[in-house]
Amino acid sequence: MIAPEDLDVTLVDGYVDEPAHFGVPPYISTYPRYTAGALVDAGVDPENVTYHTIDELRDDRSKFNDVADADLFVYVGGMTVPGKYVGGTPAEPDEVRELAWLADGTSVMGGPVRFGVGEENAGAQEMERSDLDFDFLAMADVEAAAYDLVNSGLEGFEDRYRDNAEIDRWAAKGAFVVEQHPNYPEYLICEMETSRGCAYRCSFCTEPMYGDPSFRSADSVVGEVEALYDHGARHFRLGRQADILAFGGDGEAPNPDALRDLYGGIREVAPDLGTLHLDNMNPVTIVDYPERSREAIRVIAEHNTPGDTAAFGLESADPLVQEENNLLVSAEECLEAVRVVNEVGGWRPGESPEDAPSWGDDSPDRLPKLLPGINLVHGLAGERAETFEHNKQFLQSVLDEGLMLRRINIRQVMAFEGTDMEQTGAQLAEDHKQQFKQYKTDVRETIDNAMLQRVVPPGTVLRDVTLEYHKDGKTFGRQLGTYSLLVAIPGERELGQTIDVAITDHGYRSVTGVPHPLDLNDATMDELTAIPGIGSSTAGDILVDRPHDSAPTVDDADLAKFTRP
Repeated sequence: MIAPEDLDVTLVDGYVDEPAHFGVPPYISTYPRYTAGALVDAGVDPENVTYHTIDELRDDRSKFNDVADADLFVYVGGMTVPGKYVGGTPAEPDEVRELAWLADGTSVMGGPVRFGVGEENAGAQEMERSDLDFDFLAMADVEAAAYDLVNSGLEGFEDRYRDNAEIDRWAAKGAFVVEQHPNYPEYLICEMETSRGCAYRCSFCTEPMYGDPSFRSADSVVGEVEALYDHGARHFRLGRQADILAFGGDGEAPNPDALRDLYGGIREVAPDLGTLHLDNMNPVTIVDYPERSREAIRVIAEHNTPGDTAAFGLESADPLVQEENNLLVSAEECLEAVRVVNEVGGWRPGESPEDAPSWGDDSPDRLPKLLPGINLVHGLAGERAETFEHNKQFLQSVLDEGLMLRRINIRQVMAFEGTDMEQTGAQLAEDHKQQFKQYKTDVRETIDNAMLQRVVPPGTVLRDVTLEYHKDGKTFGRQLGTYSLLVAIPGERELGQTIDVAITDHGYRSVTGVPHPLDLNDATMDELTAIPGIGSSTAGDILVDRPHDSAPTVDDADLAKFTRP
């Protein structure tokens, strides 16, 4: 038997996407960090823990040797929410199975993959549980399994969930693993857990499988942020919870003081953080506890960084679908919650919070502090032709009231064993696939574009956009944060650098911009013509008249918003 301190361990991150947990780059989820910490707590030397992402293995086949040669190989991954990803590509089931075949040592797999896998990572599928040829499948917490497996001499473990005391130890001991992530340090955001589990039982959701909500203390989360900060992390998202407003309370009612301790504590131990965002917020909490929710949202907006998004799980605006799937909030109630977040959190840095919601030509040039997002799921029990119209009418009402949504997430259900959707399966989603595609296009064209113009009017400056890839003669990048906007910039710029961008135009799900401030004496023709009101003739005059000591006067454009001489 190999002593724990002599064990060689390889940890592969296949990425996760759950209703209340995200870990596709530039995010790193809690799973690899906590698992690394559990291994170290069990006696493994941190120097003997090798961490790779699945994309690293794809890019460099030599790193498969770390999987093959390890005494213990741990895989974490799994998708219970389908999505489209820019920063990384989640591992497909066949890739995971290949890793198991390569491993000469003991292999264990865990994370949301335990809920089931399909033929591919996509919606409108029925998922089945499978060990994908691993020696062990952790059917509870993979970090607890790793700890117990090392303590057993790699002989086995009993499935169990870790407790909060173990999280405190493992979060701190595993923080070092962020330094091995390929995005470290500049372009990496740490997903933080404040709680898991859910008191409600929506038909399709896997989060209730973790049980009723189990909350960490503010000190516990703050301590984890401090450990990660000490290892060079600067970007954080409180995303691993069903409802941030319930933190520190009884599981339902907001506790503004607990949130003040949480956010204030994070700001104290991470004074130079670059991002502090959140993810899930339950609109029914706002409806049931309006005043306490307003105070809680006010606390969040005072401490977060701009561009934050509170994802609302409306799921469907159709009353029939709501009833048949145990959904919590009606369309009108969700609309009221949208109003509240706009009113309390929709202000922009540079103005008073009382001015929210703020949009238009005279609004400051920063993103709003906190806006709601809307999640819509299709293929649920009871779905019918009218369902699509209900959803479009709801979104139109938000637009008509002058409110803002940061993003609208439309997806088809994945049916997992253990949820009510196991009985319905993915048949409705499959039956309605063509109608779903047309409806999604309608929303993008009629709602998304208009909403983007409202949230990021021309001249809005996005700070610290990291340039990721080239396509069609343009450079695409994003800020770090929750549901960051994809930004297209004319020309092919050096990738990996971080620049400020002033928004000039809007698509359906992305925006166009130019570097800010744009140097008139160095700008290209494409950059100049991207500015609203600047045509090719005016741009040509600007180029011919160089050098400029000040921005020239242009009748239909406010060059001062975008340029410098």
